[in-house]
Amino acid sequence: SQGSLLYLDALGAAFPRALAHRGTALLHWSPGCSLAPAGWALPSLYRPPAPAGWALPSLYCTPAPVGALPSRAAALRLQLLFALGQRALHVLEAGLAAELHDALATLRAEWPQLAQELALGRLRPQPGLPEGVQSQLQALLTPDAARAAEIRAECARGFEGIVRRLWPQLQVVVVGSAHGAERLYCDALRQADCQGLPFYCPFYQVAGALIGVNLWPEEPMPQFLLCPDWAFCEFLPCPAEEEPQTLLLDELWEGREYVLVVTAQPGEYRCRTGEVLRVTGFHKQCPVVEPVRRENQKLSVRGESIPEEQFCQSLCRALGMWPGARLVDYVCAESSLLGDSSGPCAPHYEVFVELQGLRDLSEGQRYKLDQCLQEDFPVYKSFRFKGSIGPLHLYLVGSGAFARLREALGSPVPMPRVLREEQLLRFIQDSIIS
Repeated sequence: SQGSLLYLDALGAAFPRALAHRGTALLHWSPGCSLAPAGWALPSLYRPPAPAGWALPSLYCTPAPVGALPSRAAALRLQLLFALGQRALHVLEAGLAAELHDALATLRAEWPQLAQELALGRLRPQPGLPEGVQSQLQALLTPDAARAAEIRAECARGFEGIVRRLWPQLQVVVVGSAHGAERLYCDALRQADCQGLPFYCPFYQVAGALIGVNLWPEEPMPQFLLCPDWAFCEFLPCPAEEEPQTLLLDELWEGREYVLVVTAQPGEYRCRTGEVLRVTGFHKQCPVVEPVRRENQKLSVRGESIPEEQFCQSLCRALGMWPGARLVDYVCAESSLLGDSSGPCAPHYEVFVELQGLRDLSEGQRYKLDQCLQEDFPVYKSFRFKGSIGPLHLYLVGSGAFARLREALGSPVPMPRVLREEQLLRFIQDSIIS
């Protein structure tokens, strides 16, 4: 509850209309749970009625039970539909930036059908929507031909900056996670669909524990104030010392990096989370940190240990040499996971990318990524020269492949970009277009 109040206070101070009645649309899939993304205790549309004479305001215009549907695609589509019906939105909230991206991809693909449903005030049957829930939602939907016409007109113009055109009073996009694997989606949304809107990530959660809050909604990069009484946190210096000793909150130094160790509640096990944090400053003697990377997300077919975030930097540099291409998402895996299907050559990287603006790559363009990796990582270049690591294999996958992969995973947490499960790669292979 303390975290919820701090979040609401920071949000309301930075964006005065953000706490308006039914002014927030929620796009989040949480099967078996109807809470908001980070579990904060905010009033919802389906909250039980208040006692006589009381009025409980609702921040959300999207029905809470929709997020608990067994189908991720159905949940996000229905939440998008109810959000489209509310023109006077001030906040667009998503548990993950990937969920917002996938909902807007549904808008691109199905805007005529969505507009038709709003115009008629009638939900069409769809997979993953039980009949009982459909009748419950149908009672909340009223015909709105004027709003449907507005949606048709804006979508027909294209989708650059579509979010602000559909919701002209929108002030901020709130996401449950904006670092690590989700940063790529935040950057892509800022450049295209959500042009001109600030992104606010209010909470920092690790290993199931809420440990920090972002009090600066208007800052472009999220920074989190570590709250001393929310969880017991210890810190290991990074890079590691010969005989490392854990440090407490009052022993941290500005500008240094630390690995986070968390004990969520008294009596629980200590957990080395693998999260590397950088101390950016202090707020009333408490450290303010930004997440930097995860220790265990590395590629290593011969012991070269390329961290995920540095591989992503090399990929983005190669992308700059592919005219017109915009990166939607990617995954990378070691070839051993594919077995015989990866070919007879030496161990190598298997990279799957989804792009906008480019439907094929020449062999020369594909080689640019391997070239960038050799320039950025001398150890990788040495292994490539010796032949102990083979040239990477780069594949383009079709539009929406990663959205289908998230549906197949059946988990509302961010998807790792360094995959370890062979069946996930098989799923991606089914989507390869070149």
